[in-house]
Amino acid sequence: MFNLSINDIHLAATAPDKTKAIEQVAKALETSGYVKSGYVQGMLNREKQAPTFLGNGIAIPHGTTDTRDQVIKTGFSIFQFPDGIDWGEEQTAYIVIGIAAQSNEHLELLRQLTHIISDESIANAMAKANSPEELKQLLMGENQAQPINFDESMVTINANVDNIDTLKIQNIIHLQNSQSVSTDFITSVLTMPTSYLGKGIWISDSPVGNIHNAIALSIVKTPFTYQDNPVNALITISYSDKNSGDFLQKIKWLLEEQNFQSIIENDDVNKLVALFTGNNTQDNEQPPSLDESGITKEFTVRNPHGLHTRPSTMLVTTIKKFDSTITVSNLDGMATPVNGRSLMKIVSLGAKCGHRLRVHAEGPDAQQAIDAIGEAINSGLGEEIV
Repeated sequence: MFNLSINDIHLAATAPDKTKAIEQVAKALETSGYVKSGYVQGMLNREKQAPTFLGNGIAIPHGTTDTRDQVIKTGFSIFQFPDGIDWGEEQTAYIVIGIAAQSNEHLELLRQLTHIISDESIANAMAKANSPEELKQLLMGENQAQPINFDESMVTINANVDNIDTLKIQNIIHLQNSQSVSTDFITSVLTMPTSYLGKGIWISDSPVGNIHNAIALSIVKTPFTYQDNPVNALITISYSDKNSGDFLQKIKWLLEEQNFQSIIENDDVNKLVALFTGNNTQDNEQPPSLDESGITKEFTVRNPHGLHTRPSTMLVTTIKKFDSTITVSNLDGMATPVNGRSLMKIVSLGAKCGHRLRVHAEGPDAQQAIDAIGEAINSGLGEEIV
């Protein structure tokens, strides 16, 4: 996590427009010794190339590659504008985070920021913070719910088992490998009863030994019976905070929408992960359906400085031209699919030059979308490529 001084946080600021707000932020970066006087022009130029509004009332203005020589050392300047700043396209920024970064480290910084501010409730709290200490605490994520560890490594399909205990052990192995649980968790899960959710879906958890938020899912090859109910799948949850409740809400939604039949009959791990993780409340979209035909293709990032905000914006703009549900994952990063229509999520991939992107499209214009996205990525997303 990056270092942040209380002196870098400025509350109750005012500015008549976006340009003046950026100039204020740039001046603070200069005063703090992070940049030279010429950096402000790079920040203004960057804004002309691609707006730096991330969503949830937060903007992250930063310089262009041409003004990177104006950066003395990596740093931030955080401004709170309680009355809001018109950031264009009917978007209002209440928190403006000026970034000064050397080399390609800005990608990691942007990735960290997007994870911290992706929660709308945290963004709102930052806009209303009454002290620099409070805003710093929110920004540094000290009280933030942990992300949930759930990707293809946590899923077993076609498990050739005929009893619930073996399924539990299969899930426990995944949770152990991700270092999400302790021995107390294992003992508890193996001895405590498993809960039936309905439609052949069972869930197990433990009140002790939860180290990190994580989910393990096992789907059986041949259904069997346990306590007079069918067993099609077992979900085992480690929850170190309330964030796992979001996953439980997703399970509830899937049960109500009767989509579990497509889960237990599906043998594509990536689609299963996308189904559980693809619906983000901030994006106001339903989870991708497994019933639609889908197309998946991999592309390599060719931008010298990776997917920072400008090429990320170009990628999102391209994706939004199509009706299909589109997810993007960084195979050289966390590999978890994210919503391709969310700038915040695309930036959070932290994709650097040479990283492989897996793009999955489902819908009536999936092939056209994949072709256009591939052409955009291969041509540099508006930048010169290597």
